[in-house]
Amino acid sequence: MDRQSSQTSDRENRNDEEGEAEAVIIGGMVLDIQATPSIPPNPRTTAPGKVQYAAGGVARNIAECVSKLGTKPYMISALGLDMPGNLLLEYWRSAGLPLNGIRMGHDIETPVVCIVFDTEGEPAAGVASVESLERFLTPEWIVQFKHNIATAPIVMVDANLSPPALKTSCQLAAEVGTPMWFEPVSVAKSKRIASVAKYVTFTSPNEDELISMANALSYKQKFTPIKKNSSTTISSLFLQLKPAIWVLLESGIKVIILTLGSNGVLLCSKGRFDLQRIGPTRNSSHDIGKKLRKTISQLCPSDRFFRTSGHEERSSTSPCVIHLPAVQCASVVRLTGAGDCLVGGAVASICAGLDVMQSVAVGIAAAKGAVEVETNVPNDYTLDQIAADARSVYLSAKAIIDPGKQIHGRLLRTKIQTNVNIVSSLIDMYSKCGNIAYARRIFKRLEVKDSVIYNVMSGFAHHDYEEQAFDLFDEMVKEGTQALLDLAKSISSL
Repeated sequence: MDRQSSQTSDRENRNDEEGEAEAVIIGGMVLDIQATPSIPPNPRTTAPGKVQYAAGGVARNIAECVSKLGTKPYMISALGLDMPGNLLLEYWRSAGLPLNGIRMGHDIETPVVCIVFDTEGEPAAGVASVESLERFLTPEWIVQFKHNIATAPIVMVDANLSPPALKTSCQLAAEVGTPMWFEPVSVAKSKRIASVAKYVTFTSPNEDELISMANALSYKQKFTPIKKNSSTTISSLFLQLKPAIWVLLESGIKVIILTLGSNGVLLCSKGRFDLQRIGPTRNSSHDIGKKLRKTISQLCPSDRFFRTSGHEERSSTSPCVIHLPAVQCASVVRLTGAGDCLVGGAVASICAGLDVMQSVAVGIAAAKGAVEVETNVPNDYTLDQIAADARSVYLSAKAIIDPGKQIHGRLLRTKIQTNVNIVSSLIDMYSKCGNIAYARRIFKRLEVKDSVIYNVMSGFAHHDYEEQAFDLFDEMVKEGTQALLDLAKSISSL
């Protein structure tokens, strides 16, 4: 039995002995002060409108959504014994959720965020006072709950954690094979992925956070925000984001749930196997969870995209990408909780035993509910509505086919693939997309290599493969091929 199988078996045994494990959610519980003007505000003066308190914080919102979809979350966080803290604990107590993981104290200042919305419900400005999270949600506090992490079906961490606390959380999960979900929170904090990517199973960035994470993992600011307009298609958007997506997958992250706002989600992995069920299969002990699994399994057949049987190798060439559209909303009231509810819906569904695609479809349905209310999380969800929306999303999902791969596939069925010019173009295409492994595979299959081919393979140098770049240069010298200027420049830039 391999290490991963052993870890899964141990976790199943512990779960059988001690009852159903719960999703562990680690991160911020924040009081949101939300100000919505009734007219467009002007600088240096007040505007009439509505100001209200709302329970917030990425991790807290996700945990609340999880609880309303049939899974009892185990929250690990830090709160002050003050007015904001008491307001945040009110729901936890009324819902009967465990408080043991929440660190409380008079010396802790409960995190507070003040958000000013525009008249369309979009955040226009805000101020966050969340320093106490990094100060009090420490590795020492988190490690006390390693048993909960070990027996959980999944652990979700938000990037509000300090880097040491984030790393401790991820390592504790990795030691026992518990799947880890990293929620980036913001562009600035998403960079914290750099030290923990190898432990992460899922991550849910938006486009800007994806670019930021790819830059952090590349250790160079080589990715820039994408340019799009009303005519940008999902396929063209994917092609622009593909190099950044590949950096995350190459770093060890198994599944990227790339959120595109009103355009839905791009579900990305190295292979279809990663989009199927994760962890041990078990039935939820909660009535809502049982009904969710039964209903979604019937409405969203798991073999729609996974009809092949047997072992499937994870791709070393190009990501497997599926687009799941958003659900049309009756009205858009506020957008702040949508992303958190998407993650919450997916986490609850994974805990119920659904596969990844089914779970993300439920997440998109849960996000729709958040957009239609003023609070970050709806007061309740109805199973019939969630199921209907998830079915609509799931049956509308489409695989995104890389046009470059399509062309290469056609070439493989012809003899034209031996043409040096064609091969040079293929290598250049894969190098520019960051798929260095496949560019190298095509390169090695070519019997006759000239200086142009070697020059094209200088893509190694542009994608932080310094050792391979030098090996390529040595190979070129041994074969007596004269180095061209571009390759020399690439090597000298390392």
